[in-house]
Amino acid sequence: MILDAALAQSLDRGLAAIRRGDLLGVPTETVYGLAADADNPAAVARIFAAKGRPADHPLIVHVADPAALEHFACAVPEFARALMRALWPGPLTLILRRREGVAMDAAGGQNSIGLRCPSHPVARRLLQACAGHGILGLAAPSANHFGRVSPTTARHVEDEFGPGLLILDGGACELGIESAIVDCTRAAPVLLRPGTLSRAEIEAACAVRVLLPAELQPAAAPAPRASGTLDSHYAPKAMVRLMDGRALKVALDVLGGELDASDALIAVYARRELRPRSRRVLFRRMPDDARATAQQLFAVLRDFDAQGARLIWIETPPADPEWLGVRDRLERASTR
Repeated sequence: MILDAALAQSLDRGLAAIRRGDLLGVPTETVYGLAADADNPAAVARIFAAKGRPADHPLIVHVADPAALEHFACAVPEFARALMRALWPGPLTLILRRREGVAMDAAGGQNSIGLRCPSHPVARRLLQACAGHGILGLAAPSANHFGRVSPTTARHVEDEFGPGLLILDGGACELGIESAIVDCTRAAPVLLRPGTLSRAEIEAACAVRVLLPAELQPAAAPAPRASGTLDSHYAPKAMVRLMDGRALKVALDVLGGELDASDALIAVYARRELRPRSRRVLFRRMPDDARATAQQLFAVLRDFDAQGARLIWIETPPADPEWLGVRDRLERASTR
């Protein structure tokens, strides 16, 4: 059931669901989350069951403010605190050493835990209300079945889980792709998953060089498991293929107007203006701006699925740093 999050009684119903150990659809500035009390093992198990997610694949825990972090984490390095001061609330998840005996199930059994302080006003009001009742964090992975396209509206969440799930409707998500994830469990920060925050912005915030996993020394301990870092993820039902703009134009020219009603419906998402000659080809223009593309990306993939596309051809985004988050999602979506 979708509830208008602007109404006080909706927030009250959402809080009551969390306190009962139920699941709740929650808007954030990135994507909608499937939330439960991070310290309630039975509630966390319901998240894994609903999503069909492996129990050793950790969840991100959302907190109301940096002070709540102390309940979940220990041995927090100074560069992590600098990131919190500069970029929280916001689309940044920090992987930190987990405090013994806390949120083990939400952490997928690891001795580290991912923590984020969202900026969406609905998520913040809910987290503050939960904190007032002793619930200091909400485990809230994206509210979709495991490996599939993340939801950016309340209706997307209902499409995934049906009307039996309570969902707070806070409108379409502002950013549209998940948070950047930075591993803070070693001597230097490591960017495990890109988001809308660039590597340069993260470096400027903590005044420390941010490494990529490929830059770690061969003898270094492996990075902690983190959400959304599997090779195949964020995938629609249709098969996704990335190709450069020239190859995409050639492919469409080869098709010409030859497709008929018995052929698979093809969807195209490209930065250049293309005019397919077949009615069996759907076209959507990708914005020139990386942030605008991120905001609409998952909604576009879901819409192509809803229209019955069997194949989705996407123009590979630029290699510029600001496109890193979009490229990451598309590369994983195209891996089967």
